[in-house]
Amino acid sequence: MASERMADRLESDHPEPGAPEPRPLDAIDRDILQILHTDGRASIRSVAERVHVSRANAYARINRLIDDGVIRGFGARINHERAGQGASAYITLKIVQNTWRTVREQLRALPGASHIALVSGDFDVLLLVHTPDNRALRELVLTRLQSIPEVLSTRTLLVFEEDDLEPES
Repeated sequence: MASERMADRLESDHPEPGAPEPRPLDAIDRDILQILHTDGRASIRSVAERVHVSRANAYARINRLIDDGVIRGFGARINHERAGQGASAYITLKIVQNTWRTVREQLRALPGASHIALVSGDFDVLLLVHTPDNRALRELVLTRLQSIPEVLSTRTLLVFEEDDLEPES
């Protein structure tokens, strides 16, 4: 399947430093992105039919979007509770100035880390985690996060209910 070969080419969520700027997107590119955002498993053929271009054109455009770093990956939307990750939390972190890259790498290695963002405001980092239960969440925060030397403080916000926003079809 063509989309599997494309997925294999995706190596990183971040473009290489010094990589050329992505080319401007046209209406067809935006339509392709919307289709793949809604259904990452859509075949090249169905994408081509829906945007009214040839399969070769659709394939070339998707490859360009991958090469330009516009498409960062293909994945599944997961119901974390049904997948055994019943406790979710947003954790805010204050970190030592200029340690973002070091901290980011340590946060990526945490079990259950789902989203990491460097933000402005009263804290520096926003981390979303999913753990099997509150005991595992407590262990993650008190043992793993607070033992990172660059982390000055944390605040945990429990998620009582969550809902991924589905893209419009």
